[in-house]
Amino acid sequence: MDFNDKTVMVTGASGNLGRAVAERFGAAGARLVLVDRERSHLERAFGSENDQRLFAPANLLDSGQLEAAVASARERFGRIDVLCNLAGGFRMGHPVHETPDQDWNFLFDLNARSVLNAIRAVVPGMTDGGGKIVNIAAYAALKGVAHMGAYCASKDVVIRLTEAMAAELRDSGINVNCVLPSIIDTPENRKAMPDADPGRWVSPSALADVIAFLASDGARAIHGAAIPVTGLS
Repeated sequence: MDFNDKTVMVTGASGNLGRAVAERFGAAGARLVLVDRERSHLERAFGSENDQRLFAPANLLDSGQLEAAVASARERFGRIDVLCNLAGGFRMGHPVHETPDQDWNFLFDLNARSVLNAIRAVVPGMTDGGGKIVNIAAYAALKGVAHMGAYCASKDVVIRLTEAMAAELRDSGINVNCVLPSIIDTPENRKAMPDADPGRWVSPSALADVIAFLASDGARAIHGAAIPVTGLS
């Protein structure tokens, strides 16, 4: 998987998965456009910008900020070849009939609207030369889970958007797919579940390998796939 002369845009770049994905693509020669809400988050995660790495701070719920970030990326690197929509959020605990509006809005904004805003900004510049889009849904989206209704529903939206976009964009040479991770092995999840066995979870680096494959020429015949990535769980 060679990404020399390719530009990869990563949302949620300063998070655990974002750092792993940026490292994976960077090691394969890609130019990186790293998006997170605050520049300070990107600086803490990656140090400083360089010839291969552009920081593009933007609120993913603000379409104007995203369009400005994409414009700066195109000015610097010419085009965006790969979009990885990694940003998202998780909340659980309430049954569906008791889930407060703030939780519904939080999850649908971070998990679904962030994807919608990013593709609105990026796709028009891909249609003249093709590209790859990889979204992050969740294994939990395949079936409703008690006390996780809002989360499952918001991630199911990502799968449906992926399928619709794949059908709409394949004739433009754009592949759109998504991955469905189970629990990701992060410091935050280890702290939240101290009695669990993280060896059965998905490491960020393993998930990054799958994302990189879907963004590669090796996945050129894959459209609209929702691939479970569940580790040993």
